[in-house]
Amino acid sequence: MVYLTRVEKFNAAHKLWVEEWTEEQNLDVFGKCANANWHGHNYTLHVTVKGTPDRYTGFVMDAKVLGQLVKRAVIDHVDHRNLNLDVPFIPAGIQPTSENLVIFFWEQLVPQLPPEVTLHRLILHETDTIYAEYYGE
Repeated sequence: MVYLTRVEKFNAAHKLWVEEWTEEQNLDVFGKCANANWHGHNYTLHVTVKGTPDRYTGFVMDAKVLGQLVKRAVIDHVDHRNLNLDVPFIPAGIQPTSENLVIFFWEQLVPQLPPEVTLHRLILHETDTIYAEYYGE
């Protein structure tokens, strides 16, 4: 089994906030992420597929095609958007945390992949020091 990873970047704003909580509770739990005027991140998404290299091309999947697929299925929907308001596949009322985003991105990508590869892992860096990983489990 060979693993191929494509890295894509996007910028987006979000706010972490629970309507049923007081402002103090939200600030205690979410800190700066509860900013009333939103805040943004420069995200980096790692998409890893696995499969057997094609006997003619040597590719598990054409990396350019994978990049186009990731852009069409995910990046075009989230880049320079408000993750709380603008993205149809992020359910209203669900916190747009990195942990939730990798699950939503997975759900968008799996149906788009060709049958000869399997989505293995997503890594979403929210900052240089914080990221979420998801294996479809």
